[in-house]
Amino acid sequence: MNKKNTLSRRDFLKSTAIGVIGAAAAPGLLTSCSSSANDKKYPKAEVPELLPMAPDGRPLKAGLIGCGGRGTGAAFNFLDTGNGVDVVMLADIFDDKLQACRQALKEKRNVVIPDEACFVGFDAYKNVIDSDVDVVLLCAPPVFRPSHLEYAVQKGKHVFMEKPCAVDPVGARSILKSGKIAQSKGLSIISGTIRRSQRDCIETYRRVAEGAIGDIVSAQVLRNGSSLWHKDRQPEWSDMEYMMRNWPNFCWVSGDMPLEQFIHEIDMMSWFLGDKKPVSATAVGGRARRVTGDVYDFYSIQYQYDNGMRTNCTSRQIDGCDNELSVMVYGTNGSTNCFDTIYHPDGTIAWQYPHPKPEDEDQTWAVKDPYVQELIRLVTAIRTDTPVNDSEIHVQSTLMAMMGRIAAYTGKKVTWDEIIASDLKLGPDTYEFGPVEGIEEVVPLPGTPAKG
Repeated sequence: MNKKNTLSRRDFLKSTAIGVIGAAAAPGLLTSCSSSANDKKYPKAEVPELLPMAPDGRPLKAGLIGCGGRGTGAAFNFLDTGNGVDVVMLADIFDDKLQACRQALKEKRNVVIPDEACFVGFDAYKNVIDSDVDVVLLCAPPVFRPSHLEYAVQKGKHVFMEKPCAVDPVGARSILKSGKIAQSKGLSIISGTIRRSQRDCIETYRRVAEGAIGDIVSAQVLRNGSSLWHKDRQPEWSDMEYMMRNWPNFCWVSGDMPLEQFIHEIDMMSWFLGDKKPVSATAVGGRARRVTGDVYDFYSIQYQYDNGMRTNCTSRQIDGCDNELSVMVYGTNGSTNCFDTIYHPDGTIAWQYPHPKPEDEDQTWAVKDPYVQELIRLVTAIRTDTPVNDSEIHVQSTLMAMMGRIAAYTGKKVTWDEIIASDLKLGPDTYEFGPVEGIEEVVPLPGTPAKG
């Protein structure tokens, strides 16, 4: 096992100086809504204004970095934001992934990317960022997000940054630093934590923040679903190619399930809790059915807060089981599913989001695809010169997910102070095709020195 991937209790407690992460920068285009609660105890919530499309303005060119399924989807989402936007450059580690994305853009949107605007390899992202694009869409595997964001901000680009923003504390701190620099330059960054750009979730959050369920006392979160895809190793693949093509199944590339996927629900819970940082996390996890890589396929994480509150988050990726996705937050005067419903203490509905039917004439409350909506927010921020930057809160949710992963891997409680100070860095020092020394397909065993 590579020493950078090995985490003993002693190693984890090593620290580097960093201040505690504060509240997120206020999003652009804020609007205040009236409250039915006591304004003195529950002040009016600030929520982002959601437009059906970005306003017209100067043409914006985007470059896509990471041409897999999510990256290709993000390219289409950007094209759907409004008028005068275009995707003009592509970069990926693998040519076949790039060509598949290129073909999809041509067939479905008549977007033609010329050969000279296509770049392949670990450094291909620099070719895109060094060009005259206005926006970069960062959708490569998560391990690359810190270096890609750092370079994009250095070059003065606006950024869409897919979740998670890092796989280890060192990467998270890099994102935090780059986010601060972007803020000082007036650059916009929007993250792929989609619920914060989803209209029904926002309206539910607004009511909860303004006291609709009283003081929050606990939360229960579930994301139980089927297994993710995997790739069996082919004889011609080197270690690095195998790990890159099978990236969701290696912790150092993906961050494991709490970061790569469950972060959506962890972030949503944290949002409804007022983005209150947990004091610590304990967790259990393991591997029942996954057949490749070194990550788990089930987790149960409990977060503890300084007021004694505890929240429980459970996730599973196993075929053949009952599935459920829910984020329940409980207060002294009711509860909410965080998506569209608020309940009285007895479980009856107190309020429900007014989803219009497709045939209704009034579509004011229609919920636009949040994957498009978050990019509408980015384009709007750029064209109206009102920067939006949610990188700091993205870091907080990433670190929360990381706490749960490390607690499960080690069998030890992980505190907030430990995670933000840890010098843990996963993966090799350099990225190149060929052998990858010391990173084995070994599943972490709690109670022993384990990977982070």
